[in-house]
Amino acid sequence: MRPLLRAMFALVLLTAAGHASAHKASDSFLQLTVAQDAISGRWDIALRDLDFAIGLDADADGAITWGEVRRSEAAIEAYALSRLAVLADGKACSLQAGPLRIAEHSDGRYASLGLEGRCAAAPSQLRLDYALLFDVDAQHRGLLNLVFDGNRQPGVFAPDRRELRFQTGRTASVFRTYLHEGLWHVWKGADHMLFLAGLFLPAVLRRRGLALNAGWEPVARLGPALRETAALVTAFTMAHAATLALAATGVFNPPSRIVESLVAASVLFAGLNNLLPMVQRRLWLLAGFFGLIHGAAIAGALLELGLPTQGRVWALLAFNVGVEVAQLALVAVVVPLTWHFRHSAPFRHAVLVPGSIIVAIAGLAWLLKRALLLPIPMPF
Repeated sequence: MRPLLRAMFALVLLTAAGHASAHKASDSFLQLTVAQDAISGRWDIALRDLDFAIGLDADADGAITWGEVRRSEAAIEAYALSRLAVLADGKACSLQAGPLRIAEHSDGRYASLGLEGRCAAAPSQLRLDYALLFDVDAQHRGLLNLVFDGNRQPGVFAPDRRELRFQTGRTASVFRTYLHEGLWHVWKGADHMLFLAGLFLPAVLRRRGLALNAGWEPVARLGPALRETAALVTAFTMAHAATLALAATGVFNPPSRIVESLVAASVLFAGLNNLLPMVQRRLWLLAGFFGLIHGAAIAGALLELGLPTQGRVWALLAFNVGVEVAQLALVAVVVPLTWHFRHSAPFRHAVLVPGSIIVAIAGLAWLLKRALLLPIPMPF
């Protein structure tokens, strides 16, 4: 039984560690406006990604200077344009890169390329082909904010979605895009996954009391454990949806540094609460409170993706449905799996306690890094 428990624990760690970051990954930001037969826009690509792909740091000192970027301007433009194509009604449109500038995003500096182009005629259908960085980074995404025929139609490019097609007013396409993003938000967000791990680890156990030396006892039945854990994630999702909607519509826009620090604090608390019992009853209220914070945090990334002019309600609904489906899928897998080991002392000593310690340490490191700007290296 011990090897199986160790394997389960290793799987949990690898799942969490496999995610690149909390809410920012390897992204580029592509803004395009197609009005009649004219194309205009801007494409922001991270300097660190361009350095990895084509090499910008000529002296290999670890710092990319403006001079190095300017000397590589032609190479940057050629590399970017070779990985983007715009087709209007099946015919390729011309595309040129304008002046190169530097743009600041929350995760660092980006090369910002102006884009201009022309199609043979005003299109009724638009197809975009995108291949930036997919050959070197399987986690890369291209966040598209497209204005086509007066309507905003955002989208996301990924290794399995290198081609996007657009037609005005397609609600189903908007719903699919944001549903996928909600699913991706759970699976890709390291702090989201670790927060859930802090909730899931004791799902089949109950403390005998609030004393520090109070032991654990297994729950009597699987059904209540599943319902209670599902209630936690549903409360989290509903609160997440509330602040996400407020922030995404501009009603509520707190400073990102404060919000990201509070997200880290939620991860720290989730781990510590399993080690030093602080809250043991009505945990759904606690999950809802932290859901408010996580919703505000993801709103920034969602705004960078862009919300459609038409179908905004559908976009927000689809995103939160994706979050809820991903979380309930985890409940359906993790709780029955751990149920079989709830009577095992090795489960508590080799999975519950070490797992909670790792969650708490990660939360503390994130909190110090985000709140105090300490240069703490993180493996995820």
